[in-house]
Amino acid sequence: MNPTPPNPYAGRWVAKIDGQVVSQGGTPEQARRAAHAARRKEKVTVEFIPPSSPLVLPPVLERVRAKLPAERGIYLVGGALRDLLLGRQPTDFDFVLASPAIPVARKLANQLDADFYVLDEERDTARVLLTEDGQQTVLDFAALRGEDLAADLAARDFTINAIAMDMQQPGALLDPLAGGQDLSARRLKACGPNAFNDDPLRLLRAIRMAATFGLKIEDGTRTAMRTAVPALETVSAERVRDELIRLLSAPKPANSLRALQILGALAPVLPELLPLKGFEQNRTHRYDVWEHTLKVMQGLGAVTDVLGEEYSEEGAGNLADGLVVLRLGRYRQHISAYLAREAVPGRPLRALLTLAALYHDTGKSETRQKNEQGDWSFSGHAARSAELLASRADTLHFSRAEIDFLRTVVTQHGRPTELVRAGGLPDRRAIYHFFQATGEHGIAVCLHSLADLMGKYGPELPRDELEARLDVIRTLLEAYFERYKEVVAPPILLDGGDLMQALKLNPGPKVGQLLAAIREAQAAGEVGTREEALALARELKGQI
Repeated sequence: MNPTPPNPYAGRWVAKIDGQVVSQGGTPEQARRAAHAARRKEKVTVEFIPPSSPLVLPPVLERVRAKLPAERGIYLVGGALRDLLLGRQPTDFDFVLASPAIPVARKLANQLDADFYVLDEERDTARVLLTEDGQQTVLDFAALRGEDLAADLAARDFTINAIAMDMQQPGALLDPLAGGQDLSARRLKACGPNAFNDDPLRLLRAIRMAATFGLKIEDGTRTAMRTAVPALETVSAERVRDELIRLLSAPKPANSLRALQILGALAPVLPELLPLKGFEQNRTHRYDVWEHTLKVMQGLGAVTDVLGEEYSEEGAGNLADGLVVLRLGRYRQHISAYLAREAVPGRPLRALLTLAALYHDTGKSETRQKNEQGDWSFSGHAARSAELLASRADTLHFSRAEIDFLRTVVTQHGRPTELVRAGGLPDRRAIYHFFQATGEHGIAVCLHSLADLMGKYGPELPRDELEARLDVIRTLLEAYFERYKEVVAPPILLDGGDLMQALKLNPGPKVGQLLAAIREAQAAGEVGTREEALALARELKGQI
């Protein structure tokens, strides 16, 4: 039996005369107007044809719907509805209604015993924060922008975000800009010719959404994006920062950065990256600095994916993935928890690590020189790259803690390579020195180092080099996660007062130097008691 062909009007409103479809539209009004234009005097009935995949509302939304006033005309809009159409389960929901919106949100919060916040009194916007069984749901209510729903939807960014659903008619979509059809066709299209003039930051958002949902940007939209590039300089640093973090957190950030470069949008956002394209490296690298950087970002994504908590070991796609899982998989939970941490809410370390990878070689263009072998060398490039990134992060108003993280990862990104070149596995003293330089962010340095090696060779990564790097990194992570108090941060046996009293020292730098030497000896396994620490201090007293 042949399968039933899909209904060509699925997800649309149709107007019928005598049971026959005579027109269709994204809203009842559009369908009715089209029917009247063709057959003005005949009686028209309008109905909604459900999408081929029924729209299933999550239970929390059903609870909210039951509490909303039926007479107000409240619509679910935006990303949550898009996600539901894609079969995803959102936790943030946006609603619009005719003003006033704040009282409706306040009453709903009271009925649901939820938290309530006024987000913008002038724009009549409020938030209801519902927490159930540890799950947090965000419900935002805003007054319509424009005179009606159609005007509100037309003012949005992309057609796939300009779909609405009347909360009193669940499942019946209002889609005047045919966003549902664009979603089905995996097409990203701006709502109108002024979309990017109204908000140039939508340029970055378009690239992020294309990557997130696997969409192709429509030609006219891409042209409008290119035209809007200069206006990015007018967007506030905070908004650029937040959208950049979202872009770096989306799938395939390297592809997104390449798209920004092709559009010419790096200059107003991340100008330090401009010199990288076409910038030649030494003979050991297969790629110029720009291509290497993108390969490092790809490698970082692969490493963090295979070491993610949800990764299935059956999914190791190549030899490198398999070796990473084999050598480091035991630390998957530790690494996932570390990367999920947020120095600032909404900005996880994983995204910051991707930003560090993006900038780790930016200093090469200022430090390149010929060595004795006639090849290029880049002495000091890590420190210079860290300065460039710290300056850009400061301009984008990242926090001090985030800038310290970025600076540490980029400054120290070559340390694991140095340990590999030293031969063998790092001893306890070398491990201690590594974490003295990197602190807790030595974890990020290790992950970046793996990605950096992958970005150096691409698909022709030598197995022996990868295994040597993995052996060193496994040794470092083992010390951090399993022997922390023994090797990384041994307990304090003596303080400054103890030393000054026992050795009859005056306050000064020598006291601190002796304490540092004792801690290093502890980490190396040479000192384990207070008496041994004092004996070492007496021995070193005359040498420091």
